[in-house]
Amino acid sequence: MKVETKTYRLLNTSVFRIAHGARSHTNTFFVRLCRDGICGIGEATPVPYYGITPDDMSSLIDSLAEQWETLAWATPEDLWEALNPILQTNRFAQCAVDIAAHDWYGKKMGQPLYQLWGLSLENLPFSNYTIGLDDISVMQAKLKAVDFPVYKIKLGTSDDVQIIRALRTVTQAPFRVDANGAWTVDQTIAYAPVLKSLGVEFIEQPLAAQDWAGMQALRGKVALPLIADESCQVESDVVRCARVFDGVNIKLAKCGGITPARRMIQQARDLNLRVMCGCMTESSVGISAIGHLLPLLDYVDMDGALLISNDPAHGVRVSEGRAYFTELPGLGVHLPWDIE
Repeated sequence: MKVETKTYRLLNTSVFRIAHGARSHTNTFFVRLCRDGICGIGEATPVPYYGITPDDMSSLIDSLAEQWETLAWATPEDLWEALNPILQTNRFAQCAVDIAAHDWYGKKMGQPLYQLWGLSLENLPFSNYTIGLDDISVMQAKLKAVDFPVYKIKLGTSDDVQIIRALRTVTQAPFRVDANGAWTVDQTIAYAPVLKSLGVEFIEQPLAAQDWAGMQALRGKVALPLIADESCQVESDVVRCARVFDGVNIKLAKCGGITPARRMIQQARDLNLRVMCGCMTESSVGISAIGHLLPLLDYVDMDGALLISNDPAHGVRVSEGRAYFTELPGLGVHLPWDIE
């Protein structure tokens, strides 16, 4: 088995702002895993506020060079478990390897992943399109420029309700709002009924990730469902989130890939939680990985490749909220490995 890595700079179509900060580009990380004449491609995009860089990811994977040949595995799940004692310290790197292993396995079996899992592409949820924080007029213009059935609005300012009121004049499509942990308990309680009257479906991560006492204080007092994002990163977080949230947003890069994500989805279902899968700013490789999970989800945010101008890959495509799959096995993606 041979494993190669590559870092690639994704250029945003415009500056993307959330409560954590702003960026005009994102460095994503690709893995190519080759075995038995078959190569699988994986991706994970680290984000600065988690303290992980592509260099960290590359160094960790390169350090395993002597182990790749000796690892015995038949399925992606086998490989994930074998590598978990090492890669759990960097779940972004773990994710890239796991996605590549799934792509490899699907190609070996000659089927797309969703078919291997016995899933159907009928009645899939629509993806939202994300509007980042900006001047209200700019946010309105971005909303007008893209026709989607549902939008996610990034919030976390002193004018959040005013923003939603202004955006509501542009479209009648449902909104989902994401505070990225920037609100207080009192703000969340006060904003929720107004946002609900303005056609908001749910609030994502209103409080800081570790403010469990604050989330407990919100129980039964908020007019909208609350979905965990930063508070739900790994499998052990799901049970804790079930006590104070109505649903979880599972991100492959944060939890370590498709393997733990599928377990988290089942765990959330068992706990009667609503299930969402979200993306980073990433290429069609990462978006395609999310796409194969669509039949298992209530909500999805897979617009990451639409927010960049230089997607190097082709795979599952999102247009006007709907996902379109290729007929290729595995992830169904093509990525030229000689990209610079």
